[in-house]
Amino acid sequence: MPNILIIEDDTAFCQMLQRFLTKKGYVVETSFAAPDAKTKFNSTTYDLVLTDLRLPDYDGIQLLEEIKKSNPKTPVIVMTGYAEVGSAVSAMKKGAYDYIAKPFTPDDIVAVIEKALKARPDLAPSASQKIIPRNDNNVSENNAHKIVLGVSEASKKLEEYIKLVAPTDMSVLITGESGTGKEVTAKAIHDNSSRSSFNFIAVDCGAIPKELAASEFFGHIKGSFTGAVEDKVGNFEAANGGTLFLDEVGNLSYENQIQLLRALQERKIKKVGSTKEVNVDVRIVTATNEDLTEAVEKGTFREDLYHRLNEFSIHIPSLEERFEDLMLFADHFLSKSNSNLNKNVHGFSNEVWDVFRQYHWPGNLRELQNVIKRAVLLTTGDEVEISALPKEILQANGKKNVPGTISKSEFEKDQIIKALQKTNYNKSKAAKLLQVTRKTLYNRINHYNLDL
Repeated sequence: MPNILIIEDDTAFCQMLQRFLTKKGYVVETSFAAPDAKTKFNSTTYDLVLTDLRLPDYDGIQLLEEIKKSNPKTPVIVMTGYAEVGSAVSAMKKGAYDYIAKPFTPDDIVAVIEKALKARPDLAPSASQKIIPRNDNNVSENNAHKIVLGVSEASKKLEEYIKLVAPTDMSVLITGESGTGKEVTAKAIHDNSSRSSFNFIAVDCGAIPKELAASEFFGHIKGSFTGAVEDKVGNFEAANGGTLFLDEVGNLSYENQIQLLRALQERKIKKVGSTKEVNVDVRIVTATNEDLTEAVEKGTFREDLYHRLNEFSIHIPSLEERFEDLMLFADHFLSKSNSNLNKNVHGFSNEVWDVFRQYHWPGNLRELQNVIKRAVLLTTGDEVEISALPKEILQANGKKNVPGTISKSEFEKDQIIKALQKTNYNKSKAAKLLQVTRKTLYNRINHYNLDL
């Protein structure tokens, strides 16, 4: 097995990388400071060194030169900040094999490592190695907030990332289309962390008026403004010791972003109308279905806040990307609907399964859950029949005998055209209105050969 030395002064990030690469089949040692790293690479021959260029007590370029002098054949990959590409180029000239800019995903670093070791294929980890032991059943042990553990590669990767980052205190940015289960993922991160015995507080940033955001986040004291008839505990204080989940964080106003950034930097808050500072210990998990990097470029989202929130990113795959898990999700939502509606429906007819498999599911898991809950409510027998399904999905299986229905493709094309007309053909706004990503919208426009 290839052995790797990671040199990184951010201990949480370093240990997270170590756990991930160990699960990938590498033998990994870590150093949090240059003196310890020098001792290690002078006494041990490593197959690869992964080092941060910016170390608090040592020049990263000089350390690179010393590593190459000690063992010229050892490939060195340097990690840089988003604004340090110039330093990375200098490192390449001094003998670094490659560089990778933060923030990056574990998949990104594995790709660079495998590329560096390609000249010595005997060192590469086996592709068939087990990454994470999985449960025999496909539902997590946490009954309060169950997460379905799929069998598709996309779902396995998602589960791997959750287990990787959960034990750390890193801020996590969750991205993905609307309805993919971002809050469920955030709760799973909380439940698998050392903070699980404390509160998990979920906040929909899109539903908070900017004038009330400070009160929602930090609380207020009685009489501090019109309508403040009693003291209020804010979300930060309610989540103290636990996890604060900020959904649709991209909807925060610029002023609210500044307030949030200050609270994250200082780990202290002030209630509206109070001069007293309150210490808070909160892990932040955020989610968005927008492209925040584009918002940063446009100046509508603060770059410093983006990097503060995006210490680690997780992308939630759409239902279409993990279609192998459809039956697992459907059975899970059937059980949940039976419990909520006090019903005892045992399954789905073969015709229903045919429709489910052929439908596009633009609303992802949320749409699947709603369709099944409605169907269970309408079902009087032992299994869900096709007559209990909504009209808009029936045509996916060619069920033309249902009066008043249009085909799924016609319905979707019509929705796209209406959204584009409503937004004056602004594709970014139309995608947001349709609750899909811009990439998905472009794909559907091309699919239907819409001349726009």
